[in-house]
Amino acid sequence: MDKIYDISQLDLSHYIQHGDHVMWGQAQSEPTPLTQNLIQNRHKIGKFSVFLGISQFPTCQPEHSDHIKFSSYCGAGYNRTLAQSHRLDILPVHYSQFPQLIEQHKLQADVILLQVSEPNAQGQYSYSLGQDYLKSAIQHARLVIAEVNKQAPWVYSDQYLTEENFDVLVYTDRNIELPTEPPSSQTSFKIAQHAASLIKNGSTLQLGIGSIPEAILKALGQHQNLGIHSGIISNGVMQLMKQGVITNQKKSIDLGLTVTGLISGSAELHSYVHENPAIQLRPTEYTHHTQTLGQLENFIAINSAIEVDLTGQINAEIANHTYVGAVGGALDFIRAANHSNGGLSIIALPASGKNFSRIVSQLQGPVSTPRSDTAVIITEHGITDLRGLTISQRVRKMIAIAAPDYRNELTEQAHKAKLI
Repeated sequence: MDKIYDISQLDLSHYIQHGDHVMWGQAQSEPTPLTQNLIQNRHKIGKFSVFLGISQFPTCQPEHSDHIKFSSYCGAGYNRTLAQSHRLDILPVHYSQFPQLIEQHKLQADVILLQVSEPNAQGQYSYSLGQDYLKSAIQHARLVIAEVNKQAPWVYSDQYLTEENFDVLVYTDRNIELPTEPPSSQTSFKIAQHAASLIKNGSTLQLGIGSIPEAILKALGQHQNLGIHSGIISNGVMQLMKQGVITNQKKSIDLGLTVTGLISGSAELHSYVHENPAIQLRPTEYTHHTQTLGQLENFIAINSAIEVDLTGQINAEIANHTYVGAVGGALDFIRAANHSNGGLSIIALPASGKNFSRIVSQLQGPVSTPRSDTAVIITEHGITDLRGLTISQRVRKMIAIAAPDYRNELTEQAHKAKLI
């Protein structure tokens, strides 16, 4: 195994070959010194492929497609730039399918780049800020190259890595923190208040990241004994754990544990999760597996959408002809919440954007969630529970939570389409 203590001495063209399929940790688990080195040395390697997750760093740009074929399951973060320039090929699959696709070599991962923490006294390296589908990828890769970042938190998990798992170790000491997100808007605040009113004490929550999920978490300050089972957690979860709101003491599985696949947030969050046994990483085959989710009682899944039509069909993938979302894990969690004893699926979104309605008569993108799976829709204008409603009843309820400026137009369109 090679060990490199000076990043300036690294040249990934010595390890990565023409035709390789490269995968790396997503969001804040991206090993940016490695990924930047790969981009810089792409000309020496030749043609190769990169599979991207959520990109929170501007590592990959359209001009890099001169030697790299980019693919991803999502258009989130800086992936949007690649998507808008038609340099991103989308893999439209459920998040829960990744481990199986990797195992079957339908999603190829020849080389894995990852960021890990320094080892503990037992020589165990932590996945740090992201385990998700990396666990499966490492098991099937030809080459595993890890950045050992001195500032990466050591986070508990179901499995740890040792030196035997790595082919190359590169040692760094760098800050991982991203710029602080702007405070929640009044719209997010109103949506959050509506959502909080539906969440009972003792519920187990799944949320994404962004202004609306963070606002919802802030609105839960008076709740008690909440739990977390999610694909990703951020600062809001930390704050509620510190306040004693999230205790995980009422969870039907993983009692006392906040379970997640990814961690993304501030330096304070990184410090909080470091060696904190109450927060544990799990792989995708656990966080999103139907067998796991089926054991969760009082499970509340809170997800977003780009737009929702008048019958409850959800587009969470395409806006203005550009892939900006994902199939992701939403439907896995939505269906689990719908079947959970005491559970509920919530879709929360602003009623409108700049000069357009997000409640529409016809979706501009694919149906990411069919109307048969949609339960509760929330905008700043109210709550609509679609469960048990006919098409015509749904249309009226959806118009009622649309932005007022668009309600007459939506009503006319609904009549024209003979929905009401």
